[in-house]
Amino acid sequence: MDDCEPTRLSLLARLRDRGDHGAWGEFVEVYTPLVYGVLRKRGLQDADAADLTQETMRSVFQAVGQFDHAQHAGAFRGWLVKVVQSRLNDFHARKRRQAVGSGDTAAFERLEAVPAPDHDAGAIEKEYRKCLFQWATGQVRGEFQENTWRAFWMTYVDGQGSKEATEVLGMSVEAVYMARSRVLARLRKKIQQVEGQADGRIQ
Repeated sequence: MDDCEPTRLSLLARLRDRGDHGAWGEFVEVYTPLVYGVLRKRGLQDADAADLTQETMRSVFQAVGQFDHAQHAGAFRGWLVKVVQSRLNDFHARKRRQAVGSGDTAAFERLEAVPAPDHDAGAIEKEYRKCLFQWATGQVRGEFQENTWRAFWMTYVDGQGSKEATEVLGMSVEAVYMARSRVLARLRKKIQQVEGQADGRIQ
């Protein structure tokens, strides 16, 4: 896909520069929902998941310079998941120590029953794509007229047919197709800018 904007350094490369506040702002905006979502699916309550998400972000900030961002696409997400799991293990260890120290046998047994972290990379990738898509749509929404956006949303997100969209929006089939294509192209470019990948694919 052609990129008419100046070539950008990948987000991961930029993260090595701790003074690049724009890069860190993008990273936090894109990856915080992913980390929080993973932690919630591991059974953490809202407040604990929020705290652990902040801990994860701090860990990434401190250690990202050690990550080889030239690896294959998706390697960073695998590394990030390991960071999340490490913070999660620390969290459960703290809770177990508190339960033992308080003599609360029931609490300890509940913690022992917590399932091990899910290592399903496919599930993590799916969650990541969902978060990234939601972020990108929020970023580009204001660039399109209402009917253009609705044509895209109805046919791509809601899964309605082009004929249904033409009837609701009063657009031709060709116009609906073009609207969908325009929005998808913009979303791919936005995602590409964040990921620093050549394809910027939407799945």
